[in-house]
Amino acid sequence: MTGGNRNDVTQLIPLLQAVPPVRGKRGRPRRRPDVVLGDRGYDHDKYRRLVWDLGVKPLIARRGIEHGSGLGAQRWVVERAFAHLHWFRRLRIRWEIRDDIHEAFLTLGCSIICWRRLKNHQA
Repeated sequence: MTGGNRNDVTQLIPLLQAVPPVRGKRGRPRRRPDVVLGDRGYDHDKYRRLVWDLGVKPLIARRGIEHGSGLGAQRWVVERAFAHLHWFRRLRIRWEIRDDIHEAFLTLGCSIICWRRLKNHQA
């Protein structure tokens, strides 16, 4: 977790390196995703190369090119998740000084969102 005034692209590589193994099919578990989607803020050749070096394909929108790259359909899911987290006033603006307390509230918020979704689908 970083401060709110840090650029997101600085955390791209540490995030990909921190992905835990994904269980599923037989064999060795996958360590990294196949593809990473990113908006124009991640459009730097340096970061594209670093992502490729980790064995992940970067699908990053290019600056100066019209919208309509097709990435929006997948990225909308992430934006919607952030919108759901903003339902909780305490998560809109980070008031907690300690990281562990903020992460606990994030986990609690995600749990409530999942519970509400499951409750609505069962009815």
